[in-house]
Amino acid sequence: MPITLFFALLAVAVLRAPSLMSASGIGAAIIVVTPLILATYTLMASTISGRGTVDLSVGPLIGFINVTLIQLHGAGLLENPIAVFLYCMAVGALYQLIFSLIVIYVRVQPIIVSLSGYLALSGINLVILPRPGGMAPAFMAEWGYGTSIFSPILIILLLATAAWLLFTATAFYTHLRLMGSDERAAYTSGVPITIVRIGAHMISGCFAGLAAICFTALISSGDPSQGTTYTLIAVTALVLGGASLGGGRGGVFGSALGAINLYLITYVLSTFNFGTVQSFVTNLAYGAILVISLLLTLLIPVIQRRIRNFSPLLYFVALSVVVLGIILHAIFDYGALGAAGAIVPGPLDMQAALTGPLEIATVSPETEALRIAAAPLVLSVLLLIVIAVFVRLAVGQSNRRTLAPAVAVVVAALVLAGAYVMAEGVRGPETEAVE
Repeated sequence: MPITLFFALLAVAVLRAPSLMSASGIGAAIIVVTPLILATYTLMASTISGRGTVDLSVGPLIGFINVTLIQLHGAGLLENPIAVFLYCMAVGALYQLIFSLIVIYVRVQPIIVSLSGYLALSGINLVILPRPGGMAPAFMAEWGYGTSIFSPILIILLLATAAWLLFTATAFYTHLRLMGSDERAAYTSGVPITIVRIGAHMISGCFAGLAAICFTALISSGDPSQGTTYTLIAVTALVLGGASLGGGRGGVFGSALGAINLYLITYVLSTFNFGTVQSFVTNLAYGAILVISLLLTLLIPVIQRRIRNFSPLLYFVALSVVVLGIILHAIFDYGALGAAGAIVPGPLDMQAALTGPLEIATVSPETEALRIAAAPLVLSVLLLIVIAVFVRLAVGQSNRRTLAPAVAVVVAALVLAGAYVMAEGVRGPETEAVE
């Protein structure tokens, strides 16, 4: 479902606004969607731990780290990038540590603790910074421009995703999933559930700190109320990505796709003019797509019974090829390739009629520039298909658990290569041909 929704929304977004596939369009999308993706990662670790632990305070927590960072920077205490990163991640981990201790030892339901934290942090943020203002650290000044694809925000997102993938290869993650699926069975199996739960919450706190850093770079100031909006959309993205709110299930790719889908929903709706009800239409779309997706997930067991060897990776590749064709059609202006010369009636030259179609005509500079720009894209698509088929065969013959990190690395490398080639391809037709 996240894959299907992603490509459907991406196709509509590109047709409605082709500028999305430019370097500045992709860069702006990265800077906007990264805080939401990291907020979804924040929820994922604690949600997998079970007991219905959906941290509703994730939005105000991001806002709290943001306003305290701005105030401390204004006081001249946080200037070094390393100090900023350590402070944000430490504050997030400390809050989640207190959260987990209350749940474990005071035995209060996690939903009550998270709701209390939401209300408390919302009020504390307004006390610390009554109105939006302040300045972000100087080294963040260029992070929020979003004029290029490769930026420090993208590096933070990739490192956070890689850290989560490495985390999934540890025994701690196995214990976490077992505890989330059946806490009693995990306890009887010797899993230290107290340590595992505390560790899961502290990991969530570290991701919350990274989300706050990216959020601060996005707005370049402090805002005590804007961060609260991430609570609803992060929970929606988590569910849309296939995670179970009951615990035991959740993945980094599904969560990231869920967050990107919500961004694309907002982007597509922004291309329409709904007037004063624009925000209400956006919330309606969030709710409707979430409900429809949850209903369609009921068909997954039926599909798995009908199609036993269904590969999500090959499904992703197939849809990516189709959408890539739509992107090429929307980006390049095929009408400007040069009109064919007019046909002047005259005597029929049989020799020219037979040999003409077999000869190579001289192409225009615009057509040659388009061929040069499209060649890397075609090669990338062919390479993507070959590697996907190879990985599918390898996974079918080997242990999926041991090959999962390799598959993740290959897919990430291909995505980065595709983004780079896309950016170069967009700039290619703009260069002037030398006569």
